[in-house]
Amino acid sequence: MPRISEFFGIFIYMYWFDNQKHNLPHFHARYQGNEAVFGLDGSCIEGSIGRRAERLIKEWAVENKSEIEKSWQLAIEGKELPWVTPLQ
Repeated sequence: MPRISEFFGIFIYMYWFDNQKHNLPHFHARYQGNEAVFGLDGSCIEGSIGRRAERLIKEWAVENKSEIEKSWQLAIEGKELPWVTPLQ
């Protein structure tokens, strides 16, 4: 599972060929031992990693919308994923 970004201790991942379980484009985030799944718009669809982390992830997703969508397309095709600009 490739890590595509990292900021403020939050690690963002996308799995290759991961387009069936959640039935929508998504990414995974890990923070302080917790994991959650987010839609590409930054909305949490499964799990919980804390409100502060969720707020930061939402901000990151909005700022990097086109990069994240491009990464999703590459991920479901099993191709190498680019690094997405971290939240500053």
